[in-house]
Amino acid sequence: MIIPAHCKEVGYASSQPLGDRVYFLSNYLIHETDGRFEILEVQTDEGERGLMRPIKETRMLAGEGEVAVYPDPVNLHHRADLVQKAAQTGKRCTIFRGADEHMTFVLDPDPAALTRIHVYDASPPAPSLSRTITALEATGLFGELMVTFEHHVADISSVDADLFPCRASGYARTLDKDRPAPGERIAGCLTARQLAGENYGNEYSFVNICPLDAAAEEPFIARCCRSERLGVGIHHDLFGAAVHWGATPREIADAVFALVEAWEGQA
Repeated sequence: MIIPAHCKEVGYASSQPLGDRVYFLSNYLIHETDGRFEILEVQTDEGERGLMRPIKETRMLAGEGEVAVYPDPVNLHHRADLVQKAAQTGKRCTIFRGADEHMTFVLDPDPAALTRIHVYDASPPAPSLSRTITALEATGLFGELMVTFEHHVADISSVDADLFPCRASGYARTLDKDRPAPGERIAGCLTARQLAGENYGNEYSFVNICPLDAAAEEPFIARCCRSERLGVGIHHDLFGAAVHWGATPREIADAVFALVEAWEGQA
């Protein structure tokens, strides 16, 4: 699979006003031929200077019949999305155009080469980790990582319990405002269990709703309210990252980058 690291490596060639010269940053050319396209890999003369440099070698990567043009503008920085879109065109190569008219391509797309990160979150209230990752991914922030995300959002409202953790979730009875009766069933995590134990004793049963404890596949990222459990590492024999319940977008993004770096370092 070839997908240029940046659109600045890709030139568009429809004419030759300067002969067989290309912009010095160009490693690839999208060559227009009577309304159709071919993809060329080019090498310039390293001894030359200047913005436009003579082509030393040219290699055909994809011919006219092997190239599709994606019909709509896309985010060129969202590289995993480009790979997945290219795999659906039925052609060896797909050309993409961004909103700013820059262009790139994907040759021989291989979605299996993407790293799948499992996201574990819970709702209600809003699954902020899952939503933040989705929003950040759409900007292309994780483009260089070549990752996709599979979201696992537990529905706490389906849990059979008498009390729930927090009134922010909209439940009628919650541990932060109501006193549980002996023997009642509490939906919560380590913090809920600690709170109940310190204030009401241990006369209750619990349903664990912690997303970190729900992680079942690796690599993963999950929310947890316990600071001592945060970071990248092994959790319940699975490799992943834990971020705080109220993590900022920057903290979440940093955790994803750290997770991928550590995961690839194991290979």
